[in-house]
Amino acid sequence: MGQTIAQKILANHSGNETVKIGQIVTVIPDYVLSHDNTAAISKKFARLSVDKVKNPQQSVIVLDHTVPPSTAQYANNHKQIREFVELNNIEHFYDIGRGICHQVFSEEGFALPGTLVLGADSHTTTYGAFGAASAGIGRSEVAAVWATGEMWLMVPQSIKIIISNTLPKGVSSKDLILTIIGDIGADGALYKSLEFYGDTIDNMTIASRMVLSNMAVEAGAKFGIIPPDNKTDEYLENRAKKRYISIFADDDAEYEKVLEYNAENIVPVVAAPHTVDNVVPVKDVAGKKVNQVLIGSCTNGRAEDFRMAAEILDGRKIAKGTRLLLFPASSKILMEILLDGTVEKLLSAGAILMNPGCGPCLGAHEGVLADDEVCISTTNRNFKGRMGNPKSFVYLASPYTAAASASAGKITDPREFL
Repeated sequence: MGQTIAQKILANHSGNETVKIGQIVTVIPDYVLSHDNTAAISKKFARLSVDKVKNPQQSVIVLDHTVPPSTAQYANNHKQIREFVELNNIEHFYDIGRGICHQVFSEEGFALPGTLVLGADSHTTTYGAFGAASAGIGRSEVAAVWATGEMWLMVPQSIKIIISNTLPKGVSSKDLILTIIGDIGADGALYKSLEFYGDTIDNMTIASRMVLSNMAVEAGAKFGIIPPDNKTDEYLENRAKKRYISIFADDDAEYEKVLEYNAENIVPVVAAPHTVDNVVPVKDVAGKKVNQVLIGSCTNGRAEDFRMAAEILDGRKIAKGTRLLLFPASSKILMEILLDGTVEKLLSAGAILMNPGCGPCLGAHEGVLADDEVCISTTNRNFKGRMGNPKSFVYLASPYTAAASASAGKITDPREFL
């Protein structure tokens, strides 16, 4: 029996020719990621019987969750991280203002085909869009990797997802992945690797592919892998931090199951409160009053996402009583949409431009909701209290749907605006 992409990458990183599903392997990751939580991880690391990080080149640290810091505690955490970085000679450190860790990690050329990336953030699965096996791990595990350079993983089963044909106008990869999660459930791929195939994927931009891999974890997946292609190589040209070898599944690779979707049948959807798999067509909740709209995050904070919003809002205004917050995923994206006129269109509609970072996605900073307020957001989670207030309500949607809802002041099918 052949090997899946996940099996091959784990074999390569554990010194094995092949690995079996369910096998426990000790792996050496190419990179280990952390962000503002580096402060807490460093305290765990200090309790280990080592003096310094074993391989400083393996560590990538990005400050993004609460930037700039909103309290003295957050500011002190950042100070502690900077001191830790200096003490351990960690070269790959990105201070406040650079952007969200997953976008920065990708832009800086760390997300590479065939690599194994572990990170102290569940959405580390994002790098699967480049053909990497990437997964979130716990803080204690990150401290252990800092100390030893390695950790163990179980080889996951894989689910093959094939998507064919073209997504309709006003429908994006966010609608596609929400539809898939709604079908299989928030635990439908628990500790499994999702592999995405089909001409729909082939024709997607790298940014759209990142949405799929980013949200694979919302179905419980360990990895969310898209086979690399020419688009991957073009993105990584003059960007890749090191040489890489693209990895592909064998024709006779073993999959737990194969799911097939016709992209032409995908419609605008939302994940309604308070679970990410509570997915319904937009038309089923259309008319629900919206207080706040958020476009951004590591899921949908890239240039194409803001252009989708601008396509809806160009020449229109935000509805009275509705707030629209824009959080670019990185400073490079912010510069791009400033120069191409996208920001001007959105600000003219009444949007509020914020600094690159996670913003209110995690409920700790900038844009926390009031009691009983409703937000429609392009982020990735909507459990109770996710955006800082357990008495608020969060709907997850595409940039198209979010922008249309901002203009109407209520949840609205974006196809009415296109």
